[in-house]
Amino acid sequence: MIKALLVASLSLLLSLPSMAADYKIDVPGMHAYVGFKIKHLGYSWLVGRFNQFDGTFSYDAAEPENSSIKVNIDLSSVDTNHAERDKHLRGKGFFDVEQYPEAQFVSTAYHPTSDHEGIMEGKLTLRGVTQDVRIKVSKIGEGADPWGGYRIGFEGSTELSLSSLNMKHAPKLGPASETVELFLAIEGIRQ
Repeated sequence: MIKALLVASLSLLLSLPSMAADYKIDVPGMHAYVGFKIKHLGYSWLVGRFNQFDGTFSYDAAEPENSSIKVNIDLSSVDTNHAERDKHLRGKGFFDVEQYPEAQFVSTAYHPTSDHEGIMEGKLTLRGVTQDVRIKVSKIGEGADPWGGYRIGFEGSTELSLSSLNMKHAPKLGPASETVELFLAIEGIRQ
């Protein structure tokens, strides 16, 4: 009788759908980062970041293909450690923040390639242009935090073409500057 009850309970548990955990990106605690690098005239690297962004994600450890993310980036928060350059990047030739103040990434699929890595596919909207993007993702770690919460962290990177985003001044930077590498480090707090 007990054996039959255990088998029935186990069957019920195995038939239940896996549940993804929901997380909020820890931007207030400065445990998240969205940055970029691009060649300047082919001579050196220009590195920058966006200081203001937010987002949420769901992660399902049992069925990672059910995972998803949504990130909003305030483009006026671009920071390359040079005020005049940042002003230029906010202008019409690049981000045009008056007309397009925000960029957004919304995932459409996740394809695990190993236990801790995969490809996140989604739609990036920037300067009124929406394009398909593939982000190579790696899980850094997860666990309880000192404040009674639970956290998980990922890193990812992708490359974008400036001309596909209608950035009119990009050709002035030279052909080596056509591609920008976008990289992120995301730590989420389970909700």
